[in-house]
Amino acid sequence: MSRSTDQKLTPKFDQKFDPKADPIVDRRELLALGAGGALGLVGLLGTAAPARAQEMPNTLPDLIDRSRQAVVAVGTFAATDNPRFGFRGTGFAVGDGRRIVTCAHVIPNPIEKDLMITAPASGGASGNASGQPQMRAVKLLRRDTARDLAILELADDKGALVDVLSLAEVDGDRPAVREGAAVALMGYPIGTALGVTMATHRGTVAALTRAALPAPTSNTLSERAVRQLRDGAMEFLQLDATAYPGNSGGPLLDIRTGKVVGVINMVVLKGTRESALSAPSGITYAVPVKYVWPMLDK
Repeated sequence: MSRSTDQKLTPKFDQKFDPKADPIVDRRELLALGAGGALGLVGLLGTAAPARAQEMPNTLPDLIDRSRQAVVAVGTFAATDNPRFGFRGTGFAVGDGRRIVTCAHVIPNPIEKDLMITAPASGGASGNASGQPQMRAVKLLRRDTARDLAILELADDKGALVDVLSLAEVDGDRPAVREGAAVALMGYPIGTALGVTMATHRGTVAALTRAALPAPTSNTLSERAVRQLRDGAMEFLQLDATAYPGNSGGPLLDIRTGKVVGVINMVVLKGTRESALSAPSGITYAVPVKYVWPMLDK
């Protein structure tokens, strides 16, 4: 602080109290004697933090509202079954609204019953979280058991689904999402036992890892699957998030961009399959979106 400033401010300590003086001006000048800079910085940070805290929570609810009508329950249908709709997993609409992405293990092999999806009722731009769901017949368009992906297509003439999800663009070998990114997984974790109610879980991308995906049964261990396993391990997204068996085939969304970066594939179990609900491990894996693009381009 310069000498001229000290000389200007020092006399104020010896002056008598003047009721006509502006106490606000005096206070501001006194703060300049030392702690004013630090207090000013704290004040700036104090006003910035609440704005940021208000911005972040609003991102996920908005994403859920925009995406919920594109996330469907996948299963089989038989008029003689009870219930007639047999839930098997989750899927999501892409492209023109007539194609559904899910996991290969969600689709029975062989297919002995009609394939069906249960989609949320149309509700316009505002969404329809409480509307009556609609059942739509679908057919298997293509399946990749080695990467556990499947593409379904609507098999009726009722029109396309109202909303679709956008896939993240892939730039060569560069991953579509970075480690540490905030993500949301959407689906039907406990099936349709309590109605068609979609749930969203939030987590982070813990690691980009490589592993060989074993075939669930000997029936799916085709020559192509064996060849792909020999070619090397495929990439997976390891998530610090809790998923359940019903989430298989559901979308993994980058909360920042709102785009699909993966397909929920499997959950690490602590014990038996039944323990996935009672004692979840909190570790989930997803198939990167780069493996979905070639199946849609065929």
